[in-house]
Amino acid sequence: MPNPPHVTSVDLLTLHTLRCIGFAGLARVARAAGLSEPDVESELIDLAVAGLVTHASGDFGGWGLTEAGLAADAERISAELDTAGTRATVAKAYDGFLVLNPELLDLCTAWQMRSVDGVAVPNDHTDPAYNSRLLDRFADLDQRVDDACADLFAAMLRFQRYRTRLTTALTRARSGALDHVSDDLESYHSVWFQLHEDLLVTLGIPRH
Repeated sequence: MPNPPHVTSVDLLTLHTLRCIGFAGLARVARAAGLSEPDVESELIDLAVAGLVTHASGDFGGWGLTEAGLAADAERISAELDTAGTRATVAKAYDGFLVLNPELLDLCTAWQMRSVDGVAVPNDHTDPAYNSRLLDRFADLDQRVDDACADLFAAMLRFQRYRTRLTTALTRARSGALDHVSDDLESYHSVWFQLHEDLLVTLGIPRH
């Protein structure tokens, strides 16, 4: 019988989610973490008191990590891997992810730009056949992400959230919300970028 997935504490999940998505408002942090807004707000207030996060008010305000928060997250996430015994699982998933990452970037480029008479022009998405072919390729890639990260999704609950968010983004795109491919904050590309960031941060690998 497989072991149940490791569950990250709510305070660390909140801190680490903010680390991976960057400066963001409460609602976005809650969606990315898969937690309720009241729970996330409570944790953020406590983290702010501890000097790990800061809040900016106003229309464009939100939450962000302090230098102390960045250091604390790196230390706690590394310790979590050792406690959960999942370092090898995360490293294996990262290797599989790296194989697929160039293909994802190429697909996003093809989604945003297309060749007309040999000239690259912005894709205005008025050709449904072109869009459909690319969305089929995204769906194929998505299945291979599932294969590459299956052990990771089973071993650590916080990574399962990416599986849910990728599926949601692709489903919305295929239902006509084309901005969920690469232009929305919850787009497939945005969630993919955050998963990449999470794998890097979790393994202590600097982004180049």
